[in-house]
Amino acid sequence: MTEEIEFILDSTEESMNGSIAHLEKEFLNIRAGKASPAMLGSVFVDYYGSATPLSQVSKISVPDARTITLQPFEKNMLSVIEKAIMVANIGFNPMNNGDVIIISVPPLTEERRKDLAKQAKSEAEDAKIGVRNVRKDSNTDIKKLEKEGTSEDVCKSAEEEVQNLTNTYIKKIDELLAAKEAEIMKV
Repeated sequence: MTEEIEFILDSTEESMNGSIAHLEKEFLNIRAGKASPAMLGSVFVDYYGSATPLSQVSKISVPDARTITLQPFEKNMLSVIEKAIMVANIGFNPMNNGDVIIISVPPLTEERRKDLAKQAKSEAEDAKIGVRNVRKDSNTDIKKLEKEGTSEDVCKSAEEEVQNLTNTYIKKIDELLAAKEAEIMKV
């Protein structure tokens, strides 16, 4: 295979890996009933005028499956953190005891579990669309090379390789979705 084709295949795989990484990150934001520090990953606190991730202004710990505790590095940040969690609108009601902020993670209802499963399916579908778009772009690049004089056989085998990569990554997405749905629906 030519150097250009190798480059196209490498960038195809890299982009498809990016779709998988993005999907895994999105799945972390879908809570499945168990308390996790990742649930607060989207919360930003106004720390001396700049939006700062919650994890950089407090220690986040999970003492049990239904509780998250936050211990601010500075006492004066308690109310600011509490307000930021409420503003983030992630469905938590923080309680402040003067030293730490305690968040009780409510158990999921059956309806909420189904909604989260739908959300996970939607994210997986977006990832599949991303993988298919990468395939389309790669095949377009391969066709350009064919017009520029690269042999038809080499281009055909490169297109088959792109399709094999696509199938592999679509299968990975389906596996990730199945695992996430099982995690969400487990009571």
